[in-house]
Amino acid sequence: MPNDNIERAIKKGTGGLDGDNYEAVVYEGYGPGGVAVIVEALTDNKNRTAGNVRYYFDKNGGNLGTSGCVGFMFDRKGQIMIGNEGVDEEELMDVALEAGAEDFITEEDGFEIITAPEDFNAVRDALAEKGYEFISADVKMLPQTTTKLESEEQVKAMNKMIDMMEDDDDIQEVYHNWEME
Repeated sequence: MPNDNIERAIKKGTGGLDGDNYEAVVYEGYGPGGVAVIVEALTDNKNRTAGNVRYYFDKNGGNLGTSGCVGFMFDRKGQIMIGNEGVDEEELMDVALEAGAEDFITEEDGFEIITAPEDFNAVRDALAEKGYEFISADVKMLPQTTTKLESEEQVKAMNKMIDMMEDDDDIQEVYHNWEME
């Protein structure tokens, strides 16, 4: 290995060189059983990340697609989850809808509030101001429809693929339309 490469690696490791230029990239494809998958990554090496993502798809019975091949199946929305313990549903719904929420869904273990991305902060802040505690509050890609996996092998492959992707340091989020049971 040339001396310059060694010195550059040492400087980079000790912070002597300027920081890396990270780039946001989005990959789309199909997982096992035709499940639509969107992968959001932040990387300093697009070739490495693209190769890794392709490998994760291929290794688990899926395939990396072209940009836009599954994006139309998802909507970017704000999603706020609030537990139902000690929460007045009517009051919560009023606060959320007055602040600009698009949808309010009552679930077994709590409430799901859906917002447009541009209204997310206003709704979250209005709920926090009233003292509601969030289980989660993020802007994410929500599927328009879901896909069920038919076999146990597909379920195992999908779980393995998601785990592999989530373990990759470059990958920030993995969205899918798999209807988990």
